[in-house]
Amino acid sequence: MQTSSKRLRLALIGMSGAGKTYWSKHLSSPTLPAISCDDLIESRLAPTLEAGGFRGINGVAAWMGWPDSPTYAEREAQYLAEEIATLDQVLSDLEANPQRELILDTTGSVIYTGNNILFRLRRQMIIVYLAASSGEQQLLIQRYLQDPKPVLWRGAFQRRPGETPHDTVARCYPALITARRQSYEALAHLTLSTASLREISPPGTKNSPVAGQAFLERIRLQLERKPF
Repeated sequence: MQTSSKRLRLALIGMSGAGKTYWSKHLSSPTLPAISCDDLIESRLAPTLEAGGFRGINGVAAWMGWPDSPTYAEREAQYLAEEIATLDQVLSDLEANPQRELILDTTGSVIYTGNNILFRLRRQMIIVYLAASSGEQQLLIQRYLQDPKPVLWRGAFQRRPGETPHDTVARCYPALITARRQSYEALAHLTLSTASLREISPPGTKNSPVAGQAFLERIRLQLERKPF
């Protein structure tokens, strides 16, 4: 489970709502910090958000707006540019500090950050894909509608005449998940199903070192079967 020289570096990837933030909190400790890309991107966008009266990660989603709004394409591109800059900064720090350990809570759109960033990410970290099953797609849709996070739709949001935005999300989000799945799998060193992770940390469990160690044990077992 060490990329080199007894260091632990994990990057969690997957769709919004798959549990990346939840597990990064379980895994973090005073000696193993966790970084949220959402938080860093929000900080970089803060002057723009404040000017429009937005704040917080939900404010970022509100600022971006629905994908068929006139300003969405420009703001989607601006968000992605800040995400690329955020990852570049994180990776540059890891490259300059070979012994630093880290849990990286990425965004669902990490796969759109370009080959250079993704190559460096794979080189510096063990990438773990938290994969939701087809049966859990409805749960991801509900989480997105109830607690919106920034989502880069990349043209997958196509509203039909007379359709509400919520109806369009319910119809198009499964297609977005399907379109991203192959990219997540190609980027990741290993995959953990979100359903299986509930066995070691049921819903409502607070930050738990025991759950974190069980998570790491599952990674170790996969790496023993398929080292990279």
